[in-house]
Amino acid sequence: MLSNWRSSRMKKIGITVGIGSGKSIVCEVFKLLKVPVFHADKVARDLQQNDIQIHKSLIDLFWEQIYTTEGFLDRKKLAGLIFNDKELINKVNQVIHPKVRENFINWAGRHSDYAYILYEAAILFESGYYKDLDINILVIADENIRIKRVMQRDHTTEEAVRQRIINQMPDEEKITLADFILENNEKNLLIPQIIELDKLLRNYSNLGSWK
Repeated sequence: MLSNWRSSRMKKIGITVGIGSGKSIVCEVFKLLKVPVFHADKVARDLQQNDIQIHKSLIDLFWEQIYTTEGFLDRKKLAGLIFNDKELINKVNQVIHPKVRENFINWAGRHSDYAYILYEAAILFESGYYKDLDINILVIADENIRIKRVMQRDHTTEEAVRQRIINQMPDEEKITLADFILENNEKNLLIPQIIELDKLLRNYSNLGSWK
């Protein structure tokens, strides 16, 4: 399904992947197809560590306890403090997200010669930023497959993975907001889906608004 395209030569396209749905492989395939990918979560982690303004704001929220004596952010401690606390999560997001988006705008300007670029973020829909992008892609997988992947990757328990999935927006809700769906499961080959979508996005990237 394809919704509104904004009149612009280079399209800004959001892509989000639930835990265990295969973020790494999807983004790597797009990169092999010469599509620039902005990893919002990685940029956020870097800013938490290196941006002085964010550093100060996080200390104001949590005091010094989330930074080590060497000045490094203790991400595990931060995650533990905000886990299941939506108010704190929102406060942290309000500190970090504007800076991430500022970085993205600058980064997009350096890639304006491409047909389209990807903004990859775990909470694309939850943050509401999907509304500012031209198109949004969702990668999904069967829950049992997701759980198995994460258990193997993180050496953790099924219960722990299920709790992490519960804390995310359900795929059923994300599907209603996405323009395109990629299925990364044992029923459909993923790479052909990505190649076909890439062709479609390139073919229509120079058009104005249409449905």
